Amino acid sequence: MILAEGGLGTKWKEIKPALPRAAALSTVGVAVSVGVTAAGAHYLAGLEWRQALLIGAVVSSTDAAAVFSVLRSVRLPGRLTGVLEAESGFNDAPVVILVVAFSTAGPVEHWYLLLADIALELAIGAAIGLAIGWLGAYGMRHVALPASGLYPIAVMAIAVSAYAAGALAHGSGFLAVYLAAMVLGNAKLPHAPATRGFAEGLGWIGQIGMFVLLGLLATPHKLLGDVVPALIIGLILTVVARPVSVLTSLLPFRVPWQEKALLSWAGLRGAVPIVLATIPMVNDVPGSETVFNIVFVLVVVYTFVQTPTLPWLARRLRLGEGEEAADLGIESAPLERLRGHLLSTSIGPSSRMHGVEVGELRMPKGAAVTLVVRDGSSFVPSPSTVLRHGDELLVVATDPVRDTAERRLQAVSRGGKLAGWLGTDGAAGRRVRRHGGR
Repeated sequence: MILAEGGLGTKWKEIKPALPRAAALSTVGVAVSVGVTAAGAHYLAGLEWRQALLIGAVVSSTDAAAVFSVLRSVRLPGRLTGVLEAESGFNDAPVVILVVAFSTAGPVEHWYLLLADIALELAIGAAIGLAIGWLGAYGMRHVALPASGLYPIAVMAIAVSAYAAGALAHGSGFLAVYLAAMVLGNAKLPHAPATRGFAEGLGWIGQIGMFVLLGLLATPHKLLGDVVPALIIGLILTVVARPVSVLTSLLPFRVPWQEKALLSWAGLRGAVPIVLATIPMVNDVPGSETVFNIVFVLVVVYTFVQTPTLPWLARRLRLGEGEEAADLGIESAPLERLRGHLLSTSIGPSSRMHGVEVGELRMPKGAAVTLVVRDGSSFVPSPSTVLRHGDELLVVATDPVRDTAERRLQAVSRGGKLAGWLGTDGAAGRRVRRHGGR
């Protein structure tokens, strides 16, 4: 549920340029982090190699819920947000495979077979997730459900189906559900804002449930004996393993040192690593209780250290003043019998649609602004009605022009009145503003 919520909120235009870097962090970065953390746990904390490798694998994954939660409050540049979101969504899959491999009986004799198995599971999970996401989006756009409340449930059911199909095919169900949700989140689905809100609520329920489970599994008096090893390993992970993994993974890319520093500190851990630490306990691995206790203390302590300081570090590195999103959240409700759609949107505080007259929107033929809600009262606008921040618009569009109408509204929101000359997608407007004298 947490990965599905993250995938639904991931914007493809932000994550697309970040995919190579995120893929490197999710594969090479995970391997480097596991190795460095395991070495530190063995030589400095005195753990056996199997315990050290298990801890290194469990804590090498950045927690999607923690990252998504922090990113909502920190205005980072889109390129950084895309890397962090994609990394947290992708790296769960290889980490789960590593933890299961280290938890099985006997040592791993052929590492190349393990690497091949990881690559195969990731490929199967990615293919299934993309396929189910595309088929689900196609079906959601062409089927009118009897009640609007069924759309969020249907989307989450599709995401869960992707996980089940990936697991049954011996692929990565975690990667499948994230990619399927990302495809659905970037498709123009009916009642998309309501669906994202529903998914966010389920994500919170999932997080609460995990922490309740962890509280039931933890034994306070046993945790005290593992505090010192946990602090040592956490320090190694935070100031050595994570920075080294970031530097190694991003060697082929030209990334400023400020961004590397922030990525190194933004490797947040949450409830997921603690849940992964229960896998060795289920498999009766010797010393698994120690592994769980160390991971529990490590995650709790360093989450309290990293999370509050991340916004401060972003500001110190001059990375915490990214552009505030000016895209409109447009909700679409299909009118099946009339072959049309009702589009509703609100003009946010950063939208350049403020001050634009309805006639200046230049909506395509077959689409019209039929109602404006302002200060709790509604009225039918005229072409000379001036739109303001906080206005809610109701737009009626026929099927053929629905996508064009949405693109037009987004373009005006980004470019204002100039969008009439700078194209319907607003891209040219961004180029003109960047080279035009600011």
